[in-house]
Amino acid sequence: MQLTHSQNFGKSYSLSVVKSFLIWTFTLAVCLLVVGFPLVMLMVTVGAMLAIALQSVLPVSAVLLVAGALIGANVLAVVVSAAVLTLKGVHPQEVSWLSWLHGEANPLQTSVFAACPLTCELKQ
Repeated sequence: MQLTHSQNFGKSYSLSVVKSFLIWTFTLAVCLLVVGFPLVMLMVTVGAMLAIALQSVLPVSAVLLVAGALIGANVLAVVVSAAVLTLKGVHPQEVSWLSWLHGEANPLQTSVFAACPLTCELKQ
């Protein structure tokens, strides 16, 4: 009986770690694309200049080399960051700015409609 509980705990912990890693990977990738757009544009600009500079040395594969290096660096940064956050034990449910990921409403934002001053105080 004890062996069954310990194996079940190990499976549930492993599943929790994998779930946390995948959620962090998704969240960091989305944040890199949306919030890090200026950074992405800077990487594209530097990559284009680097490809032009390498074109004289590697005429066929300069663009492929630069594009592969930039994409690989971005994927590596996201995966390493997700692994570090997962291994530190930071769960996505604990982070306050990830409320959009869990579907929680933001109580600080209230909807104000244009007709509200006219109709909000009416009693039937």
